[in-house]
Amino acid sequence: MSKVYNFSAGPSMLPEPVMARAQKEFLNYNGLGMSVIEMSHRSKEYQALADEAVQDLRDIMKLPDNYKVLFMHGGGRGMFASVPMNLAAKDGTADYVHTGAWSGYALKEARKYTGVNAIELECLNEKGQHSLNMDALKLDPQAAYVHYCMNETIHGIEIFEPLNTGSVPLVADASSTILSRPVDVSKFGIIYAGAQKNIGPSGFCVVIIREDLIREAAPFTPDICDFRITCDKGSMFNTPNTFAWYLSGLVFKWIRDEIGGLEAMEKRNAAKAALLYDFIDSSDGYYVNSVDPAYRSRMNVVFNLRDESLNEAFLKEAKEAGLVGLKGHRVLGGMRASLYNAMPLEGVQALTEFMDSFKSRH
Repeated sequence: MSKVYNFSAGPSMLPEPVMARAQKEFLNYNGLGMSVIEMSHRSKEYQALADEAVQDLRDIMKLPDNYKVLFMHGGGRGMFASVPMNLAAKDGTADYVHTGAWSGYALKEARKYTGVNAIELECLNEKGQHSLNMDALKLDPQAAYVHYCMNETIHGIEIFEPLNTGSVPLVADASSTILSRPVDVSKFGIIYAGAQKNIGPSGFCVVIIREDLIREAAPFTPDICDFRITCDKGSMFNTPNTFAWYLSGLVFKWIRDEIGGLEAMEKRNAAKAALLYDFIDSSDGYYVNSVDPAYRSRMNVVFNLRDESLNEAFLKEAKEAGLVGLKGHRVLGGMRASLYNAMPLEGVQALTEFMDSFKSRH
């Protein structure tokens, strides 16, 4: 098999040791004579697997005792609806911090269920780079919660420190940053993340929620979106995505046992991002990243070629070199290299070597 480096924004690379173990166990899990995807989610064997995955996640994230872990359906977009239905009143308000495409999608969805105070932070700095005006963060102390996106995958913008919201619960879409670095969970009311970037397969959503926020949802909330029902049923109100749960559990073990935890993961990710950004910045303008360095994403490096007529040649030759998934999002165009947890440093080295070669040839 010819292995490529997959820079896709999601579904993304998964750790090779995890994939190899899943392949080994696929037909016969734990000597049971059947695959994980054939097992009843009500069986004691699967329940043991599920409980172990939850505990491993608690351990690597160092979750306080007053936080619950829920595994839900619908990915991040499902949570765009579930959060306001569970936390806000129809005649109430919630603060939504707007920093790019995904936070914009979240606030648009929330308007169906509650009043939304949209706080615009997007701006250009004095160098004309995409940045965030944190001085514009004017929060309503009466809001039901404050929602923000920790990392805008399309725009390549990341907020590294939790927002200070006082006593108002802070809700974070961490779909593209979860498990990439340590986070002080106690500063958040809810952290949620679609799985398909740093956790596992798509169609699965991890929700970390403070216990006091598990309460009666709006009366029109579907049971499948209700945090209290999900919690009471141990995330098994209906049949969960059993294979995604299993594979995510393997990823948690990989982070703990092979990487050495989130502190080690952060160093690994910082080194990968620094290598690529430093190369782009030293290319004499051949490649350009137009994001304020203070907010440059470690997970999604967006860049443009100075001569965009070379875009198709760049993508074609990159693919031939075993580097795939580099085409930028249709909203912005250009290029995007996603450096999620499973991307090794060697993949980024291969990318910069290719970019240097492409520059010399064109």
